[in-house]
Amino acid sequence: MASPVDPDRLKVLSEAPLWLALLHVNRGATIHSRGESYVDDDSFFLHPDGATDALAELEKTVALTSAPGSEARCRFPARYRYLAEQLGWPLEGAFSHCDEYQEWFAQIPRQRLVLVFPASYLNSPSSMFGHTLLRLDGSDDPETVWPSWAVNFGAAVSGQENSMLYVYRGLAGGYPGRFVIVPYATKIQEYSHMENRDMWEYTLDLEPEEIELLVMHLWELREVNFDYYFFDENCSFRLLELLDIIRPGTSLLDGFRLAEPPVNTVRALYEADLIEERVYRPSKAVELEADRLRLDKHAQRLSKRLMKDPTLAQSDAFLAYSESDRHLMARLAFRTLRFKYRKKERDADVAQRSFALLRVMNAYQYDGDDQIAAPVPPEMGHGTQMLSLGGGQLDNTDFGEIGYRFTYHDLIDRNTGFLRGAQIEGIDLRFRSTDSEALKLQTADIVHIRSLSPRNRMIKPISWFVHGGLERAQAGGRKRLVRFVQGGPGLTWQAGGFMPYAFAVARVENNSAYSPLLEGGGGASAGALWYLPWAEINLGSEGIYFGNDEYRHRQFFHVNIPLGRQDALRAEWQRDAWRGDNENGFSISWRHFFD
Repeated sequence: MASPVDPDRLKVLSEAPLWLALLHVNRGATIHSRGESYVDDDSFFLHPDGATDALAELEKTVALTSAPGSEARCRFPARYRYLAEQLGWPLEGAFSHCDEYQEWFAQIPRQRLVLVFPASYLNSPSSMFGHTLLRLDGSDDPETVWPSWAVNFGAAVSGQENSMLYVYRGLAGGYPGRFVIVPYATKIQEYSHMENRDMWEYTLDLEPEEIELLVMHLWELREVNFDYYFFDENCSFRLLELLDIIRPGTSLLDGFRLAEPPVNTVRALYEADLIEERVYRPSKAVELEADRLRLDKHAQRLSKRLMKDPTLAQSDAFLAYSESDRHLMARLAFRTLRFKYRKKERDADVAQRSFALLRVMNAYQYDGDDQIAAPVPPEMGHGTQMLSLGGGQLDNTDFGEIGYRFTYHDLIDRNTGFLRGAQIEGIDLRFRSTDSEALKLQTADIVHIRSLSPRNRMIKPISWFVHGGLERAQAGGRKRLVRFVQGGPGLTWQAGGFMPYAFAVARVENNSAYSPLLEGGGGASAGALWYLPWAEINLGSEGIYFGNDEYRHRQFFHVNIPLGRQDALRAEWQRDAWRGDNENGFSISWRHFFD
């Protein structure tokens, strides 16, 4: 039994950053439970008031872990290590009686710790902004990752839930969150293969004993529940909180966080000088597209036919190509086949064709360059929030306008570090005033998501969008603030930086000028994006026809000129027409981005 510890010494230790980090105490980073532990699980605490009283938890931990053979040591090895280093307790053999812990600890690789950032995936509400997880490697070789383990934090969702319910409960804190450790190979399959997400890997500059402390603490967090909130207490925030244990003096959690997009986690680690190396791993979709662009259009067509009938590898048309091109055509056919059936159970025909295409690939050598150039990394993109200030004219009336967007990126924001054709906007507000009217709300987009996925000869993805909020629209002889939700499927094509698109549109609107509570309508929209070296352009037209015989037409032309990473000029022209009248408006605004 260790000697009693001076109470004043215990008080000092209970206020140390590392002890507070081990208890996951909120020191003012989020609005939830300030001054209390983020852990929402009584099993994590030894004292009944441990979640709110760090000193009481420390005193109880000292009392229960000081004796050799203590079960509390086995349950909280990281806490014991902290106390041993501060109080001079022995570390050698301290956990010799903890068979289950030692067996678990021995199988976890601890050579290197890597932050993994799978890029945005618009078809999953939990992954629209990307995701972050940690990878524990047993080797310094970046290519030897299959034996690695992944440390992931996420909502503990029971069964299948629809996307809208998931988003609602994620915003309201309706799910518990947990850390889990799984083989990294399963995450590669999920993110790169199934969801076609590029993956960025950031090796952290850490000492072996720092990684060891993190692994010891992960044992303490097994099956422990945290609160989970979609915006702030999410996967990225929890990883910063976890890394704060390794480097409690790096101020990773300094400052209030209303939201924690995953890309901000990467930026925080760069600011703390914790990142040693960055590696880009393209998704299967990117690899497929790179193969396609290495072939001319005739070879692409033949590759598509080969995918359906591998016996064409014996045809004169196929054999007329070079050995390298034959390999590439077979590989493109194979990758396209696997891509199309990645979420389905392959039947005998698909398996047979896959095997036949592999044999063709192996029969020929490819002498080209397989290297795929890494795009600009996500942390080099603009900030996740935006303020705008501008003015313009609507017919003959001048106006001033101020705007704020909580998150994240629209189609023609500076696309450096972002996926072209992807838009995720949440809480986008515009306020407008004129000489005769005070400042009032013009639009409030609660959510506006667009996924423009270009089609080509090999794959034919469906684009889609959803848009909901409030906007001012002409109805009943004047402009009214109406509530609406609209969306629909579409098609997108691409030629270099030029991306034409077309959508079917369904709309439901709550308008005080209409007698039904909800009025439905439908129509179509079409337009084009044009990404130039000095600007981004979006032009298009939309028509909506309502069941009450009202209609609205809109034509627009928007130009965004970046002035650097965090600033841009935006010029917008728009013509709105409705039954009996129309109006033209033009505006120019300065937009500033920040985190």
